[in-house]
Parts: sequence; structure tokens; C-alpha cells
Amino acid sequence: MPVTILIPTPLRQFTGGKSEVAVAADNVGDALNALTQEFTDLRKHLYTEQDALRNFINIYVGDEDIRYLDGAETPIADNETLTIVPSIAGGSTAAGAFTSSELPTLTTEEYQRYSRHLILPEVGIEGQRKLKNARVLTIGTGGLGSPLGLYLAAAGVGTLGIVDFDVVDQSNLQRQIIHGTKDVGRPKIASAKDRLEDLNPNVKVEAFEMALTSENALELFKEFDVVVDGTDNFQTRYLVNDAAVLTGKPNVYGSIFRFEGQASVFWAEKGACYRCLYPEPPPPGLVPSCAEGGVLGVLPGIVGTIQANEVLKVILGAEGILLNRLLLFDAWTMKFRELKLRKDPNCALCGPNATIRELVDYDAFCGVNLSQPENAALEEITATELKAKFDRGDDFQLIDVREPFEYEIAKIPNAKLIPLSEVVARLNEIDPSKTAVIQCKGGVRSAKAIEALKSTGFVGRLVNLKGGIGAWSEDVDPSVPRY
Repeated sequence: MPVTILIPTPLRQFTGGKSEVAVAADNVGDALNALTQEFTDLRKHLYTEQDALRNFINIYVGDEDIRYLDGAETPIADNETLTIVPSIAGGSTAAGAFTSSELPTLTTEEYQRYSRHLILPEVGIEGQRKLKNARVLTIGTGGLGSPLGLYLAAAGVGTLGIVDFDVVDQSNLQRQIIHGTKDVGRPKIASAKDRLEDLNPNVKVEAFEMALTSENALELFKEFDVVVDGTDNFQTRYLVNDAAVLTGKPNVYGSIFRFEGQASVFWAEKGACYRCLYPEPPPPGLVPSCAEGGVLGVLPGIVGTIQANEVLKVILGAEGILLNRLLLFDAWTMKFRELKLRKDPNCALCGPNATIRELVDYDAFCGVNLSQPENAALEEITATELKAKFDRGDDFQLIDVREPFEYEIAKIPNAKLIPLSEVVARLNEIDPSKTAVIQCKGGVRSAKAIEALKSTGFVGRLVNLKGGIGAWSEDVDPSVPRY
């Protein structure tokens, strides 16, 4: 029966470069024998002289290791996949042809610096020259942008554009490894530029300390070959996608949340764009930010490194980039899944009857501005004003709508914990005869709680703590941890 054997990169030199070989076999032993009869030089790399499978070679049928099944006698179902997994000491990159009329030459120092690339036939001298010739724009220097920038600079991408307007906060250091403790309070763009230039002085770093907007995105994207999405909000994500499509640039996508990550390459000229996958954003507030939901520190390193890998493959013209494929990763269970993506023939941006011809108002598109009229009428109190109420002995109630695990990290004295998801159900615990100051981490969830309470007809006075417990820590009591 037909069996597909997947050949790992280190062994493809013995199969004529083939990554897959089809054989007819009923069990693992027969399949490997058929493979090594066709490619005789491969046998000594799989078997000892005593015809035993070498210890550094693992064989999987589907996702099961045959060592824990029936070994060479393990049966193989019709159209099954058999995978050879050897131990390896490093990584490798595929290659191809990223068009350029004249490629820059490499210096003597660069030959030494990139020597592990140069000895890869799939990269070689020409591939390294393509990397040196390339211009890559990364949006964001945070969790995803950190490994992206570091690995692209280390790989020798000639020009790196970086866009950011935030400053380094201590809470960033758990995952944003391009910044250090000494950089807290500095603009991220300055910190990132210093680190990248120190890592590889051969790379030209073009820093853009600004927010990416509908007014500047198109002109900026035109100056680069590849755009990498390291953003953390839906407004910018749709902006990056739309600007990439309108300028004809590949968009290397990554996103993270808690323990889960996604990666793909959106390239409208060759396949799907982000709008083909998600034509519309979720309602505001439905998907918490990393600041609210948390993120495992290593996750952006894993996903960002996958993005960096795809950028290099796009530049080198490799086959097998994540085009029309969505890679899903769960760091907690250590599982990868891959889903097929298809170009949407009705896509408003990249379809044959596209209606989007220019960049739009992405705050409005993502519903950010829709809540402004309500928020404009929202009664607020500052942290120092709240402290004054405590000092005067005012009769009021403080309601904390964060999650219990956040309450354990930091709390304001006398605050009653009622998580946002429970606030309507526990309405009877809020005294309508007393002013209720509603508090969360930064003031967003507390505003949602007030809106939810008002929708029930609650008649008491509701006041939002502006800036949440973060403002309390900064302006009133520095001993309260910030997170």
C-alpha cells in the first residue's frame, strides 16, 4: 500500500534533494527497506552494520514513535505518513531567488560572521548577498519585534526599519528581550536601535519613532521589500495588512495571547490576505490585551522567531513559506497545528471585485470610536482624589472588577472584589445608596462594568477610577506592585 516518507533536511543530500518519497509497504521495516534500496547511500546513515536502526534516528508513524509500538513491525495504514527524525545540532534555512539586478558584495568580516549560512547550499554566498540587499520593516519592537529584530539583524538583513512610539516599562522585560533594565523609561525605538547595531554593525537600522497611521503607512511601506506585523491591537493589524496589499508587499504575520500563538505569510499577489482570514475584527473588548490576559514570556520569542524564519525564506525565495497556511501553536501543551487558508474571492481588499482602494479610519473600523460618546459622559475620579476621599472618611464603596489572581498581586485597601464577569449577577452586593468607585487595572474594564451596571437600571452613583490600580501605585502608594 502507498506510504509517504518525509525526509529531513540533513538527509536530503542522499535522496537527490527530495523532501518526500513514496514507497509501497505494509510496515515500517518494509518502508525503510524500499527507501534505502532506492537510495543506497542513505542506508548507512539510518542503520548500523548490524542492520539496527541507529540511536540518533527516530521513526514516527503519524505522531507515534515506533519505539513505543511494534518497532520495524509496526503496520502502516493506507496513505499513512512516516517521518524520519534525526537528532541535529543546529538549524537550516531553505533558499530560492529574491529578484535583484545587482547584489552587494560581502566583506571579509561578513564572510566570517555569516559562515554558517555560507556553507548551507540553500543559502550560500548568493543567498547571503540577497539578505544583505533586503529591506525589512518591522512594526513594533515589543514581544514579537524583539526576537524578530535580533534574528534578522544577526542573519545579515541589510536594512531593518523599526516602527514604535512606546517607552520601555519594567513589565515589558519579562518577554521583550531586546530591551534591558537600564532601558526602562527610554523610548523603545532608541533601545532597540542600540541593541541591533551592537549585535551587527553591518546592518543599517532605520528608526521611525511614530505611530503607524493611515497617513504615513503607504509611503513607508513602499521603501521596503517585506513587512513584518509585530503589533498588539486590531486597528494596527488591519492597517498593516491593508497597506501591505495596496503596496504589493508580503506581510509576515504573528500574534500571541496567553499560551497561544499564530503565524502566517499574507501575500495578496500569491494568496490570501489577513482580511481573507478575518474579514472583520471582533467587537471591542471581546479579546483581552496581553496586559489584561497575560502572556507566557517565552511565547513571543517562539512566534517571533518563526516570523523571522519566514522573512528569511521570503527574501531567499524559498519554497514552503507559510503562504496560505495558518500555523497554530500552544506553548502549554507544546502542540502545533496547521490550517489551510484560501484566498477569499469576495475579499473586499484583495478579491477580483475589491472595494477597498485606500486606507480607512481603523479606529472606527474596529469600533474603538463607537464607545466615545458614552465614555465622554463617564464620571471619573483620579487616584489622588480617591486618596483624599479615604483621608476625609467619606462614606463610599470601592469595587474592584479585576480577576482574583490579579487581586492577589496588588490591591487597594478596603476594595471589594467582584470580577467583571460577575458584576451583573452580584448586583445586590453594591449599595445604590452609596457612591461606588469602580476600579480595575487601567480603567478599561471598570468602564465596561459601569456600562453593564447602568444597562440593568442600577440607580446608584458610579464613578470610574481613572488609570485604575496602576495610577494608585504611581501617584499614591508605590508599595502597591505594578504588573
